Amino acid sequence: MAANTLLVELGVEELPPGAIDELSDALAEGVRRGLTEADIDAGEVFAYASPRRLAVQVHDLDDKQPDRDIERRGPALAAAFKDGQPTKAAEGFARSCGVTVDQLIHLETDKGTWLGYREQQQGEATTSLLPAIVQKAIDALPVPKNMRWGASRVEFSRPVHWLVMLYGNQVVKASALGLEAGRTTRGHRFHAPEPIELAHADDYLAALEGAWVLADRDQRRERIREQVLAEAEVLDAEAVIDENLLVEVSGLVEWPVALTGSFDERFLEVPPECLISSMKANQKYFHLLDEEGRLKPLFITVSNIDSAFPDQVIQGNERVIRPRLADAAFFYDTDRKRSLGDRAPELAGVVFQKQLGSLSDKAHRNAAVAAFIAGGIGGDVHDARRAAELAKCDLVTEMVLEFPELQGIMGRYYATYDGEHHEVALALEEQYLPRFATDAIPQGRTGLALALADRLDTLTGIFGIGQRPSGTKDPFALRRAAIGVINILVKGELNLDLRELLELSAAQHQELPYAEGLVDEVLAYMLDRFRAWAADEGIEAEAYLSVRARPVTEPLDFARRLRAVQGFTRREEAAALAAANKRVSNILTKQEHDGDIRVDAAQLQEPAEKTLYEAVESCRDKVMPLFAEARYSQALDALATLREPVDHFFDQVMVMAEDPAVRRNRLALLAGLQALFLEVADISLLQQ
Repeated sequence: MAANTLLVELGVEELPPGAIDELSDALAEGVRRGLTEADIDAGEVFAYASPRRLAVQVHDLDDKQPDRDIERRGPALAAAFKDGQPTKAAEGFARSCGVTVDQLIHLETDKGTWLGYREQQQGEATTSLLPAIVQKAIDALPVPKNMRWGASRVEFSRPVHWLVMLYGNQVVKASALGLEAGRTTRGHRFHAPEPIELAHADDYLAALEGAWVLADRDQRRERIREQVLAEAEVLDAEAVIDENLLVEVSGLVEWPVALTGSFDERFLEVPPECLISSMKANQKYFHLLDEEGRLKPLFITVSNIDSAFPDQVIQGNERVIRPRLADAAFFYDTDRKRSLGDRAPELAGVVFQKQLGSLSDKAHRNAAVAAFIAGGIGGDVHDARRAAELAKCDLVTEMVLEFPELQGIMGRYYATYDGEHHEVALALEEQYLPRFATDAIPQGRTGLALALADRLDTLTGIFGIGQRPSGTKDPFALRRAAIGVINILVKGELNLDLRELLELSAAQHQELPYAEGLVDEVLAYMLDRFRAWAADEGIEAEAYLSVRARPVTEPLDFARRLRAVQGFTRREEAAALAAANKRVSNILTKQEHDGDIRVDAAQLQEPAEKTLYEAVESCRDKVMPLFAEARYSQALDALATLREPVDHFFDQVMVMAEDPAVRRNRLALLAGLQALFLEVADISLLQQ
């Protein structure tokens, strides 16, 4: 079969930059899936996009479906003929196949012989299938918000003005979104406004680049990156390229041209984060740093035109950014006229959650828990309480109301300006760490206490009113809060009992409809999050399950056990000892053993059980101090030496002896063996 290139392009008015990538990928995936379902072989599928177009290019696309052998089964042979003559069933089946009875074949199966028909079905031409495939892909696009235009009833994210569908040099006869497919595309709105006739689908990228459009998203982004870095190099500065901003800027231009502008140095008196947020959020500018990492009074903008008068473009951007930065300076000056502490009463009017009260209520709860935690980790109790009282006060400042992403950051600046203790000011920013699983944790003890208290309050409160996460719904980000607590306790090496913290946090709430069993439920939920944490650490599921089976409530201790068990699984003795522990568990369960591990040495009869007893006692002396110091890896290494005496015991000793005293003694020996391993984890579950 012959193969050629397919091109599909939707020409639109400027799309929302944040939606371009998702729409582009979805269109390409929809076309790819449609071709697969139609059994049409194809090569690579490429997704292209710019503010004014969504396009898909499919290379080496076969010109038709493959021919297929179709086999149909009719009535059983016994029912197809009577007295040597075809029955109505046989004649009806032949008629449905478009043949006579004598043209049918016999199909042999394990259930008998049947009448059948076999024919070769010719594959359909790809061009005849493409209209439905493309239409289905367009219909499935995740358009954030549809609109109508003109008198048309057609709906899409933005008005659609042209449709290209080419298979090689052939226009595919199709229509979509009220447009007939053709070969006419358009280049840059200003540099190349005239229509462009595409002779072949392979000409797409080159033809558009000749018309001042880079349709390849990756190429366009790298062009922007290169230009921004080049501008910075000329200025002897470091350009900070935020990848999210790069994607957004790429969605705003078709032919990027980086230009450098400046702003008044007086604005540098404002915290740099404020200026950067204003430049990024409002104007989509890249900021520049000097060699010491300080913000320079410069910015790089990416224009969508290659102007003959770039100075005028730069001056226009400078005129626009000046009032934006002036606003930031005004907010900063205005906010500092009142201290954070003076704003605390305003939090009573800001609802945290209807049933859980205001941010003021949350601050009081956090203060009690943060003070307790600080006392337990060597922090300053007064600082922790003060930080909790001030933690949310910056949310009612003008700056944070304008730039919500500066919450915490502005709290630190304003607290420092107010003369608050350094640890308190730092904690106001660190309370939001970690923001994601791999993020840094707070460095200060006050920040650690506040970050933990705030998350624990949210978890107990939201669970306590019955708003547990379900499926993909987690409006209060409880999963992130739980993993945040785990990361803080583990990475911060904080020996804190999670049950105790949850009980204290739950007690701060005046009334919770689902208070009964609340701590157990939240504790189980949080420890279950260790599965994801363990996976990120490269720890296998079996190791997690073996530790989770034990009543461990200290996350740091939980993590140490996980790492120890994961290391143990790599030992050659691991499988045999896991199997032995499984066997011991089954025996003790079946015999309903009471857990007594006291062994009467005088009752030991067989050499193998005496050897095991001596080995277990010797190991106990070695590992109990290791357990006390949470040195689980070394303890498991010592327990691994029990493999040989355990194997010999099961090979040579009958546990269920007829003498009840001997039997009870052997069960106690096995219970003692199991108890040593259970000090770390239930390694019998490694068999799963």
